[in-house]
Amino acid sequence: MVQFLEATAASTTGSLITLLLPMAIIIVFMYLIMYLPQRKQEKKDAEMRNSIDVGDEVVTIGGVVGRVAAIDSKNDTIVVETTSDRVKIRFRRAAISSVNKLDGDAGKDKDKDAKAADAGKKKDSAPLKK
Repeated sequence: MVQFLEATAASTTGSLITLLLPMAIIIVFMYLIMYLPQRKQEKKDAEMRNSIDVGDEVVTIGGVVGRVAAIDSKNDTIVVETTSDRVKIRFRRAAISSVNKLDGDAGKDKDKDAKAADAGKKKDSAPLKK
């Protein structure tokens, strides 16, 4: 009789493991597929919002496009100029969806590249003969 009880307990433990192991694997898989990419994106967004400087062009979650006029780190807000009339709107940092950095050096490099491309076109083009 004791041997029968021991065999029953062993088979119950084995069947319990076979039931719980697939559930645990599914939970781990769901964690890896859903939660980790979301945390990575949240870190990227927080870094983007913390790197905002005065003069950067921003787009809010509501679709408002403008340039940053002032940053109030105490209240965690940003003042954005939206039009040529210098309309200013205050937003929280969390309301910023994208930032376009404005670099003075990048504009100069683009001008140099454009001039070099124009010079190359002028050298290659010959007058048409009729």
